[in-house]
Amino acid sequence: MNLWKDFKNGIIKENPVLRLVLGTCPTLAVTTALFNGIGMGIAATAVLIGSNLIISAIKKIVPNEVRIPIYIVVIATFVTAVQMLIQAFSPELDKQLGIFIPLIVVNCIILARAESFAAKNPPLNSVMDGIGMGIGFTLALVIISSVREILGAGTIFGMPLFGAGFEPALIMILPPGGFLVFGLTIAAVNKLTSRKKA
Repeated sequence: MNLWKDFKNGIIKENPVLRLVLGTCPTLAVTTALFNGIGMGIAATAVLIGSNLIISAIKKIVPNEVRIPIYIVVIATFVTAVQMLIQAFSPELDKQLGIFIPLIVVNCIILARAESFAAKNPPLNSVMDGIGMGIGFTLALVIISSVREILGAGTIFGMPLFGAGFEPALIMILPPGGFLVFGLTIAAVNKLTSRKKA
């Protein structure tokens, strides 16, 4: 029962976005601004922790034939709660993230962790896995959204960073810029981790 290992795996070694390449759709869609990236990361982390805990706790009483629909119901319950909290406390974030909050229900990061980890491990390990994966997902979104917002708008958290003469590279806040930053970030992480192994 190695809680530290379960926690740190999701941050770098098995980072869901940068190593496993899961959750690509929200990663590319919401990372046009740092505020959006952090909001999506926190929402997904909350769902990961809650759903991992419940799925791990009920794994022995769930018939194998209906486990996926039951996992989806558990995940959907947490997504609904998170969406209501966001709507109540941050309507602007809810507006920015739009459809991508409800789509956390079918996010492959959440389903993959439910199926491959929570369904096979004790609740505490599953919570640690959820926290680690959530932090890893959030870190990836923060890196990508920071680069895109700085280069594409010349701002960070909406505040200008450069003088009036700065001309932002608008492509960075468009889909091609998202793919470019995503690919370069994955390449950088792979280069750094392969150098570490050598």
